[in-house]
Amino acid sequence: MIGAIIGDIVGSRFEWDNCKKKDFAFLTEECRFTDDTLMSVAIAKAILESDAGHRDLSARAIEAMREFGRAYPTRGYGGQFRKWLESDDPQPYNSYGNGAAMRVSACGFAAETLEEARALSRAVTAVTHNHPEGIKGAEATAAAIFLARDGRSKSQIRDYIHQNYYPMDFTLDGIRDTYTFDVSCQGSVPEALMAFFESSGFEDAIRNAVSIGGDSDTIAAITGGVAEAFYGVEAELLEQALPYLDEPLLRVLVAFENRYGSGKNLRETV
Repeated sequence: MIGAIIGDIVGSRFEWDNCKKKDFAFLTEECRFTDDTLMSVAIAKAILESDAGHRDLSARAIEAMREFGRAYPTRGYGGQFRKWLESDDPQPYNSYGNGAAMRVSACGFAAETLEEARALSRAVTAVTHNHPEGIKGAEATAAAIFLARDGRSKSQIRDYIHQNYYPMDFTLDGIRDTYTFDVSCQGSVPEALMAFFESSGFEDAIRNAVSIGGDSDTIAAITGGVAEAFYGVEAELLEQALPYLDEPLLRVLVAFENRYGSGKNLRETV
């Protein structure tokens, strides 16, 4: 999950000022965590607190997202999601926004099977983004993370995404000049996944994600979750990134890593 958070932090300063190149300062004073980090941490908390079979995960996700969203009210939420956070009766609103995909990395790391990864992603997504494209974007992201954790090759993961979710028949160089801001799952999840498929390492994947422009923090968060599962995250980079987070976020992050064992370097760094 820390990979998604690092992607969010790195991409945060480029969301409204796109950088169409890979050569940029990675972590600067202008970077910060956004709603992408907060909702990723919220889903991790929901998974940690759900029952043994995750039967109450949807309810836990509602509680945790509203808890963190209300505690950090100025971190870039979309209009519909903000209304959902503030509502006395929060209901799904048929969204296919990429917020569905940016927050599900914990599902991919917690799952014991591919089907469980998909099921967990559906449970935490349908409480807001219940449009089929929202469900699809979240599933594709969680599935890619699980497959990367499971030792599959990039070509195997790419083939799975291509056959089950999105056409993976383009290149970043082919879209970079014309790609524009798109907050839909269908207009950003394939691009985020391609940033991983074309990468040579974790940092390179994040640089790929930022380099196409668009909704940079969210695209980099989606890329970062998959890249972490495949490459891991270097201890030196963790040391640079963790100071951007405050104690409540770190507490959940460490608890999640302790239970699901996806971040040895993180546990040694904090």
